[in-house]
Amino acid sequence: MSSRTFPKVVVLMGGPSAEREVSLSSGRECAAALRDHGYKVSEVDAGPDLAQRLTDAAPDVVFNALHGRWGEDGCVQGLLEWLRIPYTHSGVLASALAMDKARTKDVFRAAGLPVVDSLIALRDDVRRGHVMVPPYVVKPNNEGSSVGVYLVAEAANAPPQLSDDMPESVMVEAFVPGRELTTTVMGDRALTVTDILTDGWYDYDAKYKPGGSRHVVPAQIAPDIFDACLDYALRAHRALGCRGVSRTDFRWDEARGLDGLILLETNTQPGMTPTSLSPEQGQTVGLSFPEMCAWMVEDASCNR
Repeated sequence: MSSRTFPKVVVLMGGPSAEREVSLSSGRECAAALRDHGYKVSEVDAGPDLAQRLTDAAPDVVFNALHGRWGEDGCVQGLLEWLRIPYTHSGVLASALAMDKARTKDVFRAAGLPVVDSLIALRDDVRRGHVMVPPYVVKPNNEGSSVGVYLVAEAANAPPQLSDDMPESVMVEAFVPGRELTTTVMGDRALTVTDILTDGWYDYDAKYKPGGSRHVVPAQIAPDIFDACLDYALRAHRALGCRGVSRTDFRWDEARGLDGLILLETNTQPGMTPTSLSPEQGQTVGLSFPEMCAWMVEDASCNR
């Protein structure tokens, strides 16, 4: 396909989630790249009047650059299906499944993919006492980008004092030591593996602030681990029913070899900012940023 197939593109960005600022950055970068590739692009900050704004804009396709709740969990996908506007990334069901970490783990287990033990607990119960033997991690069950993540060390005497803006129910997950690895899937192809190096916990700041993390791509790891990341990411993409581009994150305990590699989650709308992992992986395998964005536009459809 050429850019003439979908000449008029709306880049959907911003929105009301905790990841609004990252989405605005992603959206601006993608809009600029698509303009460079010859598309007629307008940018829409998603709000309560979104349906009317999309109707007025009458785009040929929506490039969904939203992150977090409402934009990444099936909600806006359902609206776009209702309006019959072709859109990028995954559809309603895959988006909803991948955003819910507990249900994602259920899908992974059914597909024979390795995950770590976890449970869903009330925020107040987690504050009162350890609901799992430390070390463990506490995080929202349905937010992305390491928003609201608490690491409870092995020697911790007291439970974590979760902030009031944490949801009423949270995921408590056994901590896996080791390295942060990630693999992007584009269509039916796993691109490569990135080893993410940080000075501390890979939290929101480490992901998005310049210098917060260092990326080794392709990862300098054993071939069997590298190949397993590619295989697991593609199987996760397919098991969830993802479309377009997704990115699956791993923890790897080197001391345990292949048995130490576990899946954390799959992101159905990976970040597309200057420090983002998926565009970097695309460039490593020979895809420029505008080419990657254009591929997503040409891949867009309804009924995803």
